[in-house]
This record gives sequence, structure tokens and C-alpha cells, in this order.
Amino acid sequence: MSIVEQIRREQSAHLASIRRDIHAHPELAFAEHRTAELVASRLEALGVEVHRGVGRTGVVGVLRAGNTSRAIGLRADMDALPMQERNTFPHHSRIPGRMHACGHDGHTTMLLGAATHLAANRDFDGTVYFIFQPAEEGDGGGREMIEDGLLERFPMGSVYGMHNWPGLPAGSFAVHDGPVMACADRFDIEILGHGAHAAMPHLGIDPVAAGSALVQALQTISSRTIDPVDAVVVSVTQFHAGEAYNVIPDRATLSGTVRAFRPEVRERVEESMQRICAGVGAAFGANVKFAYRRGYPPTINSSKEAALCAEVAAGVVGESMVRTDMKPSMGAEDFSYFLQERPGAYVWIGNGPGEGGCVLHNPNYDFNDDIAAVGVAYWVRLVARLLAVSA
Repeated sequence: MSIVEQIRREQSAHLASIRRDIHAHPELAFAEHRTAELVASRLEALGVEVHRGVGRTGVVGVLRAGNTSRAIGLRADMDALPMQERNTFPHHSRIPGRMHACGHDGHTTMLLGAATHLAANRDFDGTVYFIFQPAEEGDGGGREMIEDGLLERFPMGSVYGMHNWPGLPAGSFAVHDGPVMACADRFDIEILGHGAHAAMPHLGIDPVAAGSALVQALQTISSRTIDPVDAVVVSVTQFHAGEAYNVIPDRATLSGTVRAFRPEVRERVEESMQRICAGVGAAFGANVKFAYRRGYPPTINSSKEAALCAEVAAGVVGESMVRTDMKPSMGAEDFSYFLQERPGAYVWIGNGPGEGGCVLHNPNYDFNDDIAAVGVAYWVRLVARLLAVSA
């Protein structure tokens, strides 16, 4: 019997029940009190050492076996999104304006399933840290846990994450050597001109014209400043100015996002934006104020750990079900903070077809319960490989 079949036989109904309960009771960033207590209580029932309140609402379970000091971390995120669910199945969200639309309910469930199996079958030598992280959806719960001393209190040599991926065949895997997800930075630009009558533009300094030039010029960063082989996105997503048809306003604001896979490219984009803002301001005679805020850094797998994860995944589902050639995503992930501190890898597990509503952050999304056993099996086999018992 394969490990997947074993997990399905032992846990399938239980996993679906837990996942659907979490789905029906979504909690936003740093408010995952019910979810965290569910996780902690279940871990304690398994005999796993539990630490609550790590990074505010995070939970860490500690499971030891054997005699070696080797230790690894396995991470799942717990928070939901501030959006209204449109699904009508029995386990739909009970809380208006909140929804598990990214599958964190499934991620939490799969890691609990792994803890269940490993607590009952401690055929490994070392320590497993089960990291249940809050606030992945934009509030940096991973960073919060690290700043709260996670890596000092729980000294892991490497750390691993997993995310469901609509569009990949159900239960398959994608593993990247290097970048997996992009950074997610934000910028705000304020253009201070001089208001005037719209019929007498020569008496003013038009911030709308300057802003329009900025929107065009910022697009040259990816097309003319950055090496074409380095993917970069600079998107102006907000442009606000004026209140009347016949008034040239004295102020305009632009905002948007920057995405890149490499830290050095990220640096160059910021420098280029600063230069362009200063140049456009000088050309139009306007005062242009540029503010750049760094968000999640790029999520970058270390090569050795990525290769090992691909081998483990192939052992669970077969080589034909593991892709190592998928392009990374311009989305962002705060597992990146863990990978800045420790080697490790973040893999995608296929959630099945992504047509219709079954895509991430869609009001009709739902995690595919059929893949839960595959995810659990992957975690179990990864532990067995990394913390193998010596012959």
C-alpha cells in the first residue's frame, strides 16, 4: 500500500472534517484565535509539545524522536481573506466578508495530518517543528514570527512550505530551483503643481500632464532599464487628480506595485523610479515626491533543498506528476522571510483545474479535499528523508 493510500484510509474523512470546519470559520490576519486554538488543542491531543502565541497568534508544535540534534521546520499559513464568499455548499463561510479563498484552510489541515501520522509513527531521528503561521495575506506573519524569536527558540536547520496551485493537475507538484514568487513592493508618488483655469493652462503647472508622463516613463524600466531575461512588473494602479471640468488641479497622486524575482533587480527598479520621478518633475517644473515601501521579498528556493523536495514528491506521486520547469509566479509570499534566514524550499501542490471560480482569491474558490492525503504524504516522506534513521 502506498503512503498516499495509507493516509487516505486512515485520515481522509478526518482531514475533510477539519478543513471544512476551518473554512466555515475564517479569521483574518492576527485574529486567528479559533483556528490557532483548534490547531494547538489537536497537537496536544497527539502528544506534541505546543507553543502558543508565537508571532502573536502563531502556533509551533515540537515533535522529537531519536537522539540526533537535527531539526527541520514545516510551515502552513492559517489566515483568510477579507472578501465575501459566493459558494453555497454546507461548509461555506459563516462570517460575512471573510473567506478562505487561498486554501490556507487546506494547508493547515495537511500539516495537522502530517503531525497526526508522525506522532503515531516516530520513525525518524531528530526534531520536527510544525509552524502554523498567522497573517500571510499581506501582514507579514512570517516576519512577525521570526522577530518573535522563532528561529532562536526552535533552531531548525532548514524550513519548508507548500501551497495549493489551481491549474496544476490535482495531487501533482511543481518545484522551482531558485525564484518561486516575486517581491511585492508598493510606491506612492505625489505631484505638486500649480492650479489654474483649464482654459489658461500656461498660468499653471499641470500635475495631470506630469503624472501622465510618469506613467509612460515608468514602463520603460522593464523595457529599457532591466535585462530582458529578468522579469519585472511596474504597475501604476491608481491615478487621482482634480475635481472639476474646468480646473487644472494643483496636486495629483499615483500609486502602484513593483514585482521582481531577484534582490538586485529590485534595487535597480527603485533607483530607476527615483531617477525618473526627479527627471519628470524637473521637465514639468513640478515638485514630485516619491515614496517606495518594500513588502514581501522574493521567495527563492535553495537549489539543494529544491532538488531534494522534487525527489521526495516524485517518490510520493511518481516522476511524471512532478514539474520542475514551471515559471515562477509574480504573486508574493511571506514564506520568503523564512528562506532569507534558512535554506529550504516552497513547493506547489496541484489543486486541479483552475477554470471558473476555482482560482485563488476568487469568491467561488474552494480547496480540493482530494489532494489533502497527497500533501500529508509529502510532508511525512520529507521528514523521513531529511531525518532518516541511521542503519
